[in-house]
Amino acid sequence: MPDGAQTFPPAALRISEIFHSIQGESARAGLPTVFIRLTGCPLRCVWCDTAYAFSGGDSIPLDEVLERVAGFGCRTICVTGGEPLAQKNCLALLNALCDAAYDVSLETSGAIDLINVDRRVSKIMDIKAPDSGELGNNLWTNLDYLTPRDEIKFVLASGSDYAWAKEALAQRKLTGICSVLFSPVQGKLDPAELAGWILQDRLQVRFQLQLHKLLWGSERGR
Repeated sequence: MPDGAQTFPPAALRISEIFHSIQGESARAGLPTVFIRLTGCPLRCVWCDTAYAFSGGDSIPLDEVLERVAGFGCRTICVTGGEPLAQKNCLALLNALCDAAYDVSLETSGAIDLINVDRRVSKIMDIKAPDSGELGNNLWTNLDYLTPRDEIKFVLASGSDYAWAKEALAQRKLTGICSVLFSPVQGKLDPAELAGWILQDRLQVRFQLQLHKLLWGSERGR
């Protein structure tokens, strides 16, 4: 190496956990999946169920993350958080997973620009309803970067959240972009009530429950 040349450490990510489980949400619900949960999130949704990922975790080189993922022998991968895109090396992780021929999805809050996300990644993007406390952080320009293979998710805590989401659905013609998911906040909105509203209003959205919570409750790493 020439004198004075700079050396750079390999790309690393702060990881909260890596685990193998059943996908509980999205159109991939029910599929065995390896989850890579990155640490950190700029949002503080009132109903957040992964607050433990706001801080802590371990700094792990990208190559080691890929080795751990390969050890599960599963081709379906979900990169989640926290907010995974809050870490700049998340983009390198997504690229590397796609290059390794994994079927990759990204769960994102929708508050960070999606323009540089690898086109091979399936994006599951939240739109924050008023009761989340993060309504003002919806980055609506992200709709421009969604394709029919992506998904939009509304997590709803009340009837007023539902009314707001229904209006957003119509005004922004969201079902013309990609699949739209409506999900109730556990313990806040009765799932049967939400399902009834969807049927009554004839919305072309997918109702979903968090399958992993039905199976294992709030057990971490499942």
